Amino acid sequence: MRDLFESLFANEQPDPMQAARRGLRPQLRRRFYERADVEAASEEEFRILLDGRQVKTPARRTLAVPSRELAQQLAAEWDAQRDVIDPANMPLTRLANSIIDGVIDFPSPVRQDVERYLACDLLFYRAPAPAGLVMRQSHAWDPVLAWARETLGAHFALAGGIAFVEQPAEALAAASSAIPRHPWRLGALHSITTLTGSALMAIALARGALSVDVAWAAAHVDEDWNMQFWGRDELALERRAARFAEMQAAATVLETVK
Repeated sequence: MRDLFESLFANEQPDPMQAARRGLRPQLRRRFYERADVEAASEEEFRILLDGRQVKTPARRTLAVPSRELAQQLAAEWDAQRDVIDPANMPLTRLANSIIDGVIDFPSPVRQDVERYLACDLLFYRAPAPAGLVMRQSHAWDPVLAWARETLGAHFALAGGIAFVEQPAEALAAASSAIPRHPWRLGALHSITTLTGSALMAIALARGALSVDVAWAAAHVDEDWNMQFWGRDELALERRAARFAEMQAAATVLETVK
């Protein structure tokens, strides 16, 4: 049992997309359990059980979450596995493992990483041309900046091109104060930040000011513009779909852990 869980969710698990490009198939374990259940250990700890046995993270910690709703969605993810257990199809479990093993005991580095993104957020750097792309960026990104000004009191500077622009310390401090301290919400927000390249969008989503779909579309304005003119990249779109599943998993944590 121990070797099984560690091999399924270890950090070095091969990327299925890369394996596909090399013509290889990652070795997957056959499903070994009949059903997944939820056990309430306390009012704030809900464990995932497989045939009555606790699931462990790669660091050998108990896979337990702070809300029943989240635990039920995790159990459903395990139940959805059929003949084999494919970690690539279990984004919520992978995120839960990451938070349990890497955020709960060490929140400060995670918070600092979000703050680093905030200092050079995607939304600050605008294309000088063409006009169509400039308009799309403005349409997708300006409402988030307006929300930051009105709700957080954070006034950020914009830059044309990719040259670094230093942001006002007051704006960074105001936005940083909105980064959640709860380790589960912090871990989910960090995931959204890295997936979108924007800590501001992640904060807005966590505060309910953005939907997942709107945030995801805003994060891909440039990519969609390029595909419009240069054609679709099917491998890139497949990888993007996998990343969107990770985004949805992070949003699920934000929705179920208040």
